Amino acid sequence: MTKQNFFLKYRTFTIFGCLAVLIIFAAIFAPLVTGGVDPTSGSIVEAMLPPGGEHIFGTDKMGRDIFTRVIYGARTSLTATFAVVVIVFMIGTAIGVVSGYFGGIIDAIFMRIADTMLAFPGLVLALAVAGVLGTSIRNAVLAVALVTWPKYARLARSLVLKIRDSDFVAAAVVTGSKTSHIIWKYMLPNALPTLIVTAATDIGSMMLELASLSFLGFGAVAPTPEWGLMLNEGRDYMQSVPWLMIFPGAAIFVTVVVFNMLGDSLRDILDPRSSEV
Repeated sequence: MTKQNFFLKYRTFTIFGCLAVLIIFAAIFAPLVTGGVDPTSGSIVEAMLPPGGEHIFGTDKMGRDIFTRVIYGARTSLTATFAVVVIVFMIGTAIGVVSGYFGGIIDAIFMRIADTMLAFPGLVLALAVAGVLGTSIRNAVLAVALVTWPKYARLARSLVLKIRDSDFVAAAVVTGSKTSHIIWKYMLPNALPTLIVTAATDIGSMMLELASLSFLGFGAVAPTPEWGLMLNEGRDYMQSVPWLMIFPGAAIFVTVVVFNMLGDSLRDILDPRSSEV
């Protein structure tokens, strides 16, 4: 299949993939997009200006340009979200593959820990962990990662259990293949597609959790431009100055929808049977 035919066949993936790339590029090249405006500096004289003129999204209570802060907020939010996804993907996959392949006491220990973590509501446990660690975007990332890895560990374990007793794995054991070779050649390749799709579809929910922590005061710290924190700063002016919440809220909504749709379309590509159900 040529590249052109691929993109035409999977139009949803192409459209939302392009939108995701645009969002990522906007975050990476934020200084160019915003014309070099500092997102943390402002003028009290220009505080609470409505959208229009030099400030297309208006200004906040400190006179800072909201458009600039939304663009730089994409950098903060995406960096934190991708960090969470990478951490839980690597840790969860490693633990799940080891537990599923070796079984026994190793499996029992890891799965009981995972069950304990899954017994609590994710956001509530993340709030508790973030509260203990202290307020910062780094601690918010660690808190969300800590409560999310069991999902990936459980999934990776179930995928490994399906193929652990397969004939080709038994043949590899009989022929003297090393355990590390079996894991890398047989276990991981069979588990990775499903795990990658799961990670892609979780980007939106991870972003919402991080924004929630910042909104509740357990994530990013002012004056860092971050969408959840911007919503927190604008909630006291929701009726009189609604644009303080409208634009960062819209940024979260659009970004979450784009990455959710991208994840769904990626699932259809890697696992066509899922679209037939």
